[in-house]
Amino acid sequence: MGFNTRDALSEFWASTISKLGVALIILLFAISAYVLISYPTNFGTQFWNRPQHWADNPKSVPPTWVQYFTSVQKPKHQILETDYYTERNRGIRTLEFTVSFNYRADELPQFTSFSISKLTHWADPPIIRLNLERPDGKKIEDLLVIPIPYPSGNYTPPIVKYVESPYRVFLPGSSAVHNAISSFLRKEFDNIAVTPLEVAASGPEKYIFGVPDSEGSFKDILKGRYELEVVVETFDDRDTVESVKFVVGGKVYGFMGTDVLGRDLSVGLLFGFPVALFIGFITSTITTVIGAVMGITSGYMGGKLDTLIQRISDILNNLPQLPILIFLVFILGQNIWNIIGVLIFFGWSGLTILIRSMVLQAKEEQFIEASVAVGASSRWIMARHIFPQVAPFIFTQMIFYTPAAILAEAALSFLGLGDPSLPTWGQILERGYRSGAIFLGYWWWIVPPGLLIVLTALCFVFIAQGLEPVVNPRLRRMR
Repeated sequence: MGFNTRDALSEFWASTISKLGVALIILLFAISAYVLISYPTNFGTQFWNRPQHWADNPKSVPPTWVQYFTSVQKPKHQILETDYYTERNRGIRTLEFTVSFNYRADELPQFTSFSISKLTHWADPPIIRLNLERPDGKKIEDLLVIPIPYPSGNYTPPIVKYVESPYRVFLPGSSAVHNAISSFLRKEFDNIAVTPLEVAASGPEKYIFGVPDSEGSFKDILKGRYELEVVVETFDDRDTVESVKFVVGGKVYGFMGTDVLGRDLSVGLLFGFPVALFIGFITSTITTVIGAVMGITSGYMGGKLDTLIQRISDILNNLPQLPILIFLVFILGQNIWNIIGVLIFFGWSGLTILIRSMVLQAKEEQFIEASVAVGASSRWIMARHIFPQVAPFIFTQMIFYTPAAILAEAALSFLGLGDPSLPTWGQILERGYRSGAIFLGYWWWIVPPGLLIVLTALCFVFIAQGLEPVVNPRLRRMR
């Protein structure tokens, strides 16, 4: 009795490792589908590779969940944005934005920044003032004063600014903030004189979020509710500001932390799922088709065609692939299609050699000789009699080629030869290594992409191992 499809599926599903492989691959496809639906197609060029998009994020911080393993409460990242304002007229029309936030951390924030978006003015540019009230009731007046510059050259009102990119000021780098805090300390705390240079050296966050001890050192954190008041002084009743934003830079961020540019690594890792599966399946499918066709043709047809195909296969199979892959990708360009094309070019030869040896045995079967005797064409015999006999092995090899292609692309990306327009796990590893993440202890930048590469490869290996009893009768379970 032959081993039909139902028996093959039953044999495959009887293995625990097969079930694990199927569960993992379903998970991979589900994540990939979510990414394809929710992410824009130009995510790499328009978002991932644009540092401005991540300017409000903290740099090189671990995931938020690391706080569960430490007693010190690190500051969480807070982006406080509002487009609601109160309009007042006291000689000069003003727009007052108010934002409040709670600060409960045991450490100072990594940074603080302020930004405005889409400012429109019809006459003179407005003046923007920031006031910050602390939980102890003390108020830092004019923490930051921003005189919007006049437009250059001839212009016709209205003037619209900061539409594509907001106007952003990092408080640690602003001399106006240093001067304001120095004045605040002299006014509110007796016998404490801190120069603007000292504020710049230690960071304004130390004094904004700190309280002095008996010796005048700002070591303790002032916890509680802070209120930021943004006053926009306009010179025309038609002037508007779309929104204001105040960022309290945390020392933990998101589910996977950030890299040195502030990019959310969880976002990049998620985008790597469909990219990895696309590279793996496209490469393995085309490689397997070419290898199977060449192997069946070589083994059945024989003669000079067999010799030609085998010599080409021997040459490609014995060349050192990685150096040549690096050379060709460097010459052809760092494009995803070039990478796939090079992987296919060097991937089919090994399968051709294996398939040929199997076809040489299969074509000696009596039913194939009978088909030849009744006048069946070579193409019909190869398609109807030879291919079905080697199809399970071909399918298994395609499964094996998928992780090999994923690992090959990761290796090229790790060497800096990946497609720069597509964030992949290999590229994240490469940039982490190039930025010294290993030596600086940024494990969240190195470990997750490495684990995802290994997990994806293992998922296909599990499925291939589950298929071995189906392909090889000697490994089938005794019923």
